[in-house]
Amino acid sequence: RRGKVRRRLAGNEPEVNEEWISDKDRFAFHYARQDDRLTYPMVREDGELRPASWTEAFAVAARGLRSAGAGAVLTGGRLTAEDAYAYAKFARVALDTNDVDFRARPHSAEEASFLAAHVALSGDVTYADLEDAPVVVLLGLEPEDEAATIFLRLRKAAMRGRTQVVSVAPYASRGLRKMRGRLVATAPGDEVEAIGSLRDAEHGVTKDAVILVGERLAATHGALSAALELARSTGARLAWVPRRAGDRGAVEAGALPNLLPGGRPVAEASARVDVAAAWGVQSLPGKVGRDGNAIVAALAKGDVGGLVVGGVDPDDTADPAAFRAALDAAGFVVSLELRDTDVTRVADVVLPVAPVTDKAGTFVSWDGRTRDFVAVFSNPASLPDLRILSGIADEMGRPLGFRTVTEVRDEMQALGPWDGARPALDAGKAPRASKPRANGLALASWKQLIDLGSMQDGEVHLRATARRPVARLGRSAYESVFGMLEGEAGRDQLVTISGDRGSVTLPVVVADLPDDVVWVPARSFGRGVLAELASPGSTVTVKGASK
Repeated sequence: RRGKVRRRLAGNEPEVNEEWISDKDRFAFHYARQDDRLTYPMVREDGELRPASWTEAFAVAARGLRSAGAGAVLTGGRLTAEDAYAYAKFARVALDTNDVDFRARPHSAEEASFLAAHVALSGDVTYADLEDAPVVVLLGLEPEDEAATIFLRLRKAAMRGRTQVVSVAPYASRGLRKMRGRLVATAPGDEVEAIGSLRDAEHGVTKDAVILVGERLAATHGALSAALELARSTGARLAWVPRRAGDRGAVEAGALPNLLPGGRPVAEASARVDVAAAWGVQSLPGKVGRDGNAIVAALAKGDVGGLVVGGVDPDDTADPAAFRAALDAAGFVVSLELRDTDVTRVADVVLPVAPVTDKAGTFVSWDGRTRDFVAVFSNPASLPDLRILSGIADEMGRPLGFRTVTEVRDEMQALGPWDGARPALDAGKAPRASKPRANGLALASWKQLIDLGSMQDGEVHLRATARRPVARLGRSAYESVFGMLEGEAGRDQLVTISGDRGSVTLPVVVADLPDDVVWVPARSFGRGVLAELASPGSTVTVKGASK
């Protein structure tokens, strides 16, 4: 109404949502408001960003990326499938590299292999299956906070007595209690052993069960392999549930260092020939690319000079300080973004992109359904990521061959899915274990549904409903800090948690956690756990704090 979105409703897709929608889905759309958005391209001149025309910005970006040497692409989870495909093609055609990764969060090489081997092109578990399954196992996934529509469906099934939810997690969350679920209490890093224990008859994991794997499981080496072994040995079906809307589509689009569009393995020569022929280029880079962590390290070392960043918040990445240092070390940075961010402030070229209201596109749900949508507004000055990437590639003399969403969809459909063998899962080498700190606790964390995420900006009433950020400690850990727990003790106590990236002071709540674990919300205070405390799973210290 009058050029503004006034409300957002559930899509007419009863097989998916039964007209349900979370409060965050319903109200968190003000981030795209016009008065806070980037509205014109900018280029850096004499150390300062100045306005530029689209033509000039494309030319400067192309010239800068060419002169910077080896390039790489990092994107976030807001992308439509069409935009993710454009980034994947831009990396291979314009930059001649497989250094592209959409996982702007903690991730691993094992996860990239898992996504290529078992997630791309999959879709044999549906929302309805969650209600029909006698047991649903949650691994690294808290549905109420990270997949609200799944939570609603599981809660419905549990209340009818049809489904038993089993969660491998550090404590029984509010959502698990609402689903009447059973907890397998697990400290961070111990998931492999806990998953192996689920084969016992006690947990009822059989061929009719469903295993839901969240993106956080990638933080423990071997856990994804253990989840697949659990599915293989019991006959249960397994599905991957990412937290961000664009992540599943990015897998199918090939925005990974080891995967080309349509689930084609980069390491397979026939797959590269297939895609090169479809794209009208002589060849594609054959070496499996660097993942996001390796790209950051390569930028710091000078092995990569040019960087294209699409919708990445540094504070969501595995090491925010290292990511910012990599931006500073890069020879040339191009940022495609909706609003001013820490990336745009250091970029050499800033290109404003269209929010979902201003473009058509497709999102792919966790169960492999394609959900397309049309533009709400017609704004000629608001370009989708794919059109901007096409403009830069044209200036580089390496055209992508499309300019519109329809053209990208047609190309994706013509390319089709890979019909060859899937690559085998390769867990890779276990990372070097950090030396545990004396009297330390393992840090557990995940993002709550309503927190300080940038896509909730502008909706103050929704933010006001967020749960108060607290630290959760087990009884033994609490008593080691404050002494014997009696009655209402702990209600108003504060603790200071210190890690290798800083310290945070929060109210403490006593919960049924393992003795050696402390839990805090990932993005509900300051710049969040990853930026201001430590990496989840690492060792932190906990001390009492004065009010």
